[in-house]
Amino acid sequence: MAHSHSHGHAHSHAHQHGHSLPASGHLNKAFLLGIGLNILYVVVEAGAGWWYNSLALLTDAGHNFTDVISLLLAFLALKMAQRKPTDRFTYGYGKSTTLVSLLNAMLLLLAVGAIGWEAINRLGTAPALNGTAISLISGVGIIINAGTALLFFRDKDHDINVKGAYLHMAADALVSLGVVVAGLVMYYAGWYWVDAVMSLVIVAVIVWGTWGLLVESLRLTLDAVPHGIDLAAIRTYLQEVPGVAEVHDLHVWAMSSTENSLTAHLVVEDGYTDIQLTQIRAGLRDHFHIPHVTLQVERGAEGHACTEAGVYH
Repeated sequence: MAHSHSHGHAHSHAHQHGHSLPASGHLNKAFLLGIGLNILYVVVEAGAGWWYNSLALLTDAGHNFTDVISLLLAFLALKMAQRKPTDRFTYGYGKSTTLVSLLNAMLLLLAVGAIGWEAINRLGTAPALNGTAISLISGVGIIINAGTALLFFRDKDHDINVKGAYLHMAADALVSLGVVVAGLVMYYAGWYWVDAVMSLVIVAVIVWGTWGLLVESLRLTLDAVPHGIDLAAIRTYLQEVPGVAEVHDLHVWAMSSTENSLTAHLVVEDGYTDIQLTQIRAGLRDHFHIPHVTLQVERGAEGHACTEAGVYH
């Protein structure tokens, strides 16, 4: 059976572009301010790390630099997601948000591999370092990272990229605190090997924080059911609609990191009316947060034939 939308194309135009991030002006400022502050700090911290020969500072600068890249990528992804669909890209450019997330996670893991290797090599030959300078520079890092994290706090639950930016910055603030402690230990106790150990701790923090992001963005790139969507509950909800006999070909996937889509075939009985379509759409939007819904309605024998033919999309 040909897949036709004539029985019930249920794409709600009112909600087609209404679910991009709220307060995008606020978010634009957050991104631009966060990017500016962090670029400045990376330059200062990398210079200081090189000058004072501190691997912990250099690692932290590398960590902060990957965050600048991730902020830039996330900002670009948000801009792409806000662009309207075209005849060529009929879903718009929202998918770029999940691809950017994936790229960002892979870049981070590559960077920390190189840094970790250097730290292990340095463990046996720890040079004398200026603990006070290292602590002071990282202290500034705490302020900048925590401040940037707060900029994204408001919107972090709306988008995987904003959440990624928030988590990076919050982790960076903790990492900078660790470097401050390492600097103080070196100053008071003279244990210069702490610098390389701290570098390895930062590597572990980055890997731990990035792994979840890598897995989730890979899932969304492969059109898996997005995190937080209960497919079984949606199937039950559709089956319990009066007049619906069967539900098949049910798919839910992410169109972008903020918007989800659903398609399904509903086999209906004679008592079914199209008024229920509107109620189903409203229910899926309000209870399951799925604004893009396309439903194929099949009646009796037609629906049975479609199921038997094994139509999958």
